[in-house]
Amino acid sequence: RAILKSAFSRYKSEIVLSVCKHLRDSEMNRLAGNLLILGGVFFVISSHVQGFLVTRQNEEWPESCDSEIYCYGPLLHTIQMAQIFNDSKTFVDMKLKQPPEATMQVFRDFMALHNNEPTRDQIRGFVEDNFDKEGSEFEPWTPTDWHQNPEFLNNVRDEKLREFGRELNGLWLKLGRKMTKEVEERPELYSIIHVDHPVIVPGGRFREFYYWDSYWIVKGLLYSEMYLTVKGMLQNYLDIISRFGFIPNGGRVYYSQRSQPPLLAGMVKAYLEFTNDEKFAIEAVPILEHEFNFWFNNHTVQCMGHTLCVYGDKSKGPRPESYREDVISAEDFPSEEEKQEHYSELKAGAESGMDFSSRWFVNDDGTNNGDLKHLKTRSIVPVDLNAFLFWNAKIIAEFYALGGNLTKAAEFEARATQIANGIHACLWHEDLGTWLDYDLINGRRRNYFVPTNLSPLWTKAFNTANEAVITDKVLRYIDSQKIDSYPGGVPNTLANTGEQWDYPNVWAPMQYMLIAGLDGLRDQRAKDLARSWATRWVHSNYIAYNETHAMFEKYNCEELGGHGGGGEYEVQIGFGWSNGVIIEFLDKYGDVLSAPGSSSHGLKPFSAFFVATVALFGTILMRIFG
Repeated sequence: RAILKSAFSRYKSEIVLSVCKHLRDSEMNRLAGNLLILGGVFFVISSHVQGFLVTRQNEEWPESCDSEIYCYGPLLHTIQMAQIFNDSKTFVDMKLKQPPEATMQVFRDFMALHNNEPTRDQIRGFVEDNFDKEGSEFEPWTPTDWHQNPEFLNNVRDEKLREFGRELNGLWLKLGRKMTKEVEERPELYSIIHVDHPVIVPGGRFREFYYWDSYWIVKGLLYSEMYLTVKGMLQNYLDIISRFGFIPNGGRVYYSQRSQPPLLAGMVKAYLEFTNDEKFAIEAVPILEHEFNFWFNNHTVQCMGHTLCVYGDKSKGPRPESYREDVISAEDFPSEEEKQEHYSELKAGAESGMDFSSRWFVNDDGTNNGDLKHLKTRSIVPVDLNAFLFWNAKIIAEFYALGGNLTKAAEFEARATQIANGIHACLWHEDLGTWLDYDLINGRRRNYFVPTNLSPLWTKAFNTANEAVITDKVLRYIDSQKIDSYPGGVPNTLANTGEQWDYPNVWAPMQYMLIAGLDGLRDQRAKDLARSWATRWVHSNYIAYNETHAMFEKYNCEELGGHGGGGEYEVQIGFGWSNGVIIEFLDKYGDVLSAPGSSSHGLKPFSAFFVATVALFGTILMRIFG
C-alpha cells in the first residue's frame, strides 16, 4: 500500500500527460480529470482497506550493517553455519585481532587453501587465530554512586526480604560495564557500539545495553540512588539517537537496522521524578521528538482510518546474532524472496522485544496456531507499541511545557489525542473489556490473551473520564481469562508453543505493566489485585533466588519459584529487568510484604514427593514399633 501510494503520488502527472498528449484538448482535459479522480479514489481506498498489503520490496534494503565480518558475507556465513559455538551470538561479539580488510584477505586465503570446504575444526582454528574472546571490549568498573544501603531498604519491613533487596542492590556491581579506550579509538575491530558512559547490562549473553530492558534497569537504579549512572545511560541513548536517528535494539552494530519498544521518554521522566533535574529533561526533549518522528516516519499503517504503528525491519538477510537459526527456519520457503520476507519477520519480532511468540503467528486460517514460519509481526497492529507512543507524546508535551514552549506542548498533546483515538477505534473492544492487537492481513482482531493487551492502563492511553466503566470491564476480562490462577505469575500467552514468549513463561516487564496499570486505577479492587500479584511475584523471585542464588530473565507460571525456558538460547541469569522490578515492588509494597513461609514454598515436584514419602514411611514405622 505504501509503495503504491508513493508511486501514484510521484508519477501521477507523468501518467496523465503521457496518455493525454495524443488526445484533443477537450478529451485530454476530461480524461485527465477522470484519471486524477480515479487516482484519488485509489489513494483513499489503499489507505483504509484493511488487509490490503503489498509485499515489501526488500531487494534494495541494506544489510544489517556495513561490516562483512559481523553482518553479512561469506565469512559470517561460513563460521555461523559451522556451529562452532552453542550460541550464534558468541562469534559476532568477538573482537578482531587485525583490521577487517586484513582479516578478509586471510579468510580468502584460508578458503582457497581448503578448496572452499574447510572442516569444522579448521574453521574453529581460523576463529581462534583471528579473533579475541567475547567480552574483551570491557574493562573493570565500579560505579562511583553505588550505595550499600539505599533508602528503599528502610521501606521493607520483613528482615528476609530486606536482605533480599540488599543482595539485589549488590548485583548492580556485577552488571556494570565500561568500554575500553580502544573501542573508541579503533571501533572497526569491534561489533559493539561505542558509548561515552558506563552502562548496566541485562546479564548473561546480553553483554551490551538493550533498549527496552533499560527502562526497568533504570527504575531499579533510581531506587538504588545511582543517579549519576542513570544520567550517563540516558545521555548515551540521546547521543545514539543523534548518530543513528533512533535507538537500536541493542548495543551492537548488527542491531543497527531495528529498534525496540520506545521507552526512553519514560526513562527520562522517571529520572526527572527522582532528581528534579529539569534542565536535563528540557535539553532532551528535541531528541525525544526525533525518536518519536522515527516511528511515525517509518512504521505507520492505517487501521480503521487512524494512523498507528507496527514493528518492522528494513534490512536483508538473517539476524547475524542468530544466523544459523534463521537460515534453518527459512529452509521451508522455496524462493529467495520468501526467505527474505521471513528474515524481515524474524527481525520485526525481535524489534517487538517478544522474540518469539504465538502473538505474532498468523496461519492460513488467520489464527495463532503455528510456528516461526507463520510470523507476520509486520502485519499486526500491537497494543503496546501504540500505548508507548501515546505515552511518548504526553511526556514530550510535558517537557516542552516545562521549558516554556507551549506551542510544541499543544502540538504533542494533540498528537497524543490522535493516537489515543486510534487505539480506541482500532484496538479497544467493548464486548470483551480489553484492547487487542489487530490483524491487517485478515482485517480482524486478535482475540488472544497477552499482558500487553492491558498496557494502555499503564500509559493511561484511554479516556480517563470513562475509567470506572473501563475498570469494571477490564476486571471481568481478567476473570474470564483466569490469569489469576497461576502460582508463578501471569503467563505471557496461553499458548504452549515452546517459544520463550509463550506459556508457561512469565516475564518481569509484563508483570510490571499489569501491576502498575491496575494500581494506577482508582478502583480498590484493581489496587488489591495489583498488590496480590506484586506479592506473588516477589515471593516467586525470592524463592528462586534462595534456591539458586540467581535472578533469571524469565520464570515459570506453573510453579512459585520456577524459572522459564524455551526459545533460541539457554535461560539467562543476572538479570537486569528482573532486579529492577523487584526493587521497585519492595519499595512500594515492602511495608505489607512478608517472606514466604518455608513449609511448602518453592518445593519442586520431586522434593514434595520425597517429603511426603518420608512422612508416610515414618508414620508406618511409628505404627509398627508404636
